[in-house]
Amino acid sequence: MHTATDSLGNPVTLHDPSSLAALNDFVEGFIRCEARAVNVLAAEHDESAIVQACCAALHMFAESADAPRNARPYLARAQAAAGQASEREQRFVAAVAAWVDGDLPRAIALHEEQARLHPRDLASLKLGQYHLFNRGDSPGMLRIALAALPAAAEVPYLHGMLAFGWEQCHLLDRAEASARHAVALCRKEPWAHHALAHVMLTQGRIAEGTDFMASVSDTWTGLNSFMVTHNWWHQALFLLEQERHAEVLALYDQQVWGVVKEYTQDQINAVSLLARLELAGVDVGARWADVADHLALRLSDQVMPFLDLQYLYGLARAGRVDEARTLLQHIEAHAASRTEAHERRVWQQVCVPAAHGLLAHASGDWATAAWQLVLALPQLVAVGGSHAQRDLFHQIYLDALARSGQWATLQNLLQPQANAQPESLRLARQLRGVYGALALDGALGGM
Repeated sequence: MHTATDSLGNPVTLHDPSSLAALNDFVEGFIRCEARAVNVLAAEHDESAIVQACCAALHMFAESADAPRNARPYLARAQAAAGQASEREQRFVAAVAAWVDGDLPRAIALHEEQARLHPRDLASLKLGQYHLFNRGDSPGMLRIALAALPAAAEVPYLHGMLAFGWEQCHLLDRAEASARHAVALCRKEPWAHHALAHVMLTQGRIAEGTDFMASVSDTWTGLNSFMVTHNWWHQALFLLEQERHAEVLALYDQQVWGVVKEYTQDQINAVSLLARLELAGVDVGARWADVADHLALRLSDQVMPFLDLQYLYGLARAGRVDEARTLLQHIEAHAASRTEAHERRVWQQVCVPAAHGLLAHASGDWATAAWQLVLALPQLVAVGGSHAQRDLFHQIYLDALARSGQWATLQNLLQPQANAQPESLRLARQLRGVYGALALDGALGGM
């Protein structure tokens, strides 16, 4: 066995010393959101525990039903070699094993312990944040990143992780400070750009957000498909608030859809943006069809409720209602089979009513859509996703209220949003319709 240190200073135990470069590509690529993380597969011949665990994790990021099956051979080799590995490496192997087994509470506990004992293991930390994010635990995302701060304050990507944790906890000033510090340390820090886009959108700084994302977009090179498509997705949201619809459609065609169409995150970026365009009254043409061809392969996934909800809505909006109904049946069956308390609550009390509401909306049953969605919305954070991503479901609910004539309820929800987003032409236009329906447009000077 050969002992070395990775690029963050963590000791690693390798059978083949030449594997270090590939392992560093995983560590650095993962925390920097770069595509080179996949290079660890070039070292899959090395049966070292840490190399095999990283390969297993890479397969799990597919977020598909077959991901655990594809990860298990690597995990088995990692576990077989764990006796020769360090305590830090053994914990990482155990955390990946818990993930493959579907035991996310155990995986999270192990990543949190790793952050306390080995705070420069930022790949473990980011993986812990990923799990916490997918369970809607924003305070946990912040807590695990703060644990590493004293030991890794010089690493810009840690500040990007901190920024997103602060932002998801609604602590926007601290989020912006962390994001700007990350960018000051390294201008190419796409996760920090992403966190700052969240802050600016939330605070209604629409023009500033558009300009900021444009100013750093030249650095979005060599990234994984999620990061590059998602940052362009955020830019599209800023443009959508300004009703620059032609530019949004161009971004969809050129940047958001088509990088890796087989990947879950690229698919939900596409679903979300097309749905928001339609909710804003834009004709998206035949664009749903191509997305739906890829979503149709996801009917039996049930990896995360946040993903399934968007698969279902995309299929229904594409006119593939039978497949959407099949997915709904699979969601209901999966929800009924859950034994872990958090999973059972999320799938049964949040995902199932939300899925019914989304299918009803896509089918034109507005009253049912509003009734089902309102059951899920108060607990929606638990399905995962960010505030900006989950806002799609709120927008669909508001549209259902309008289309079912529940104008007073809609006014009560929409006006505070517009107050917080004075630059949003989208919200202003929607409010004009609301006040017209309420016969108040004259009293308000036509808004």
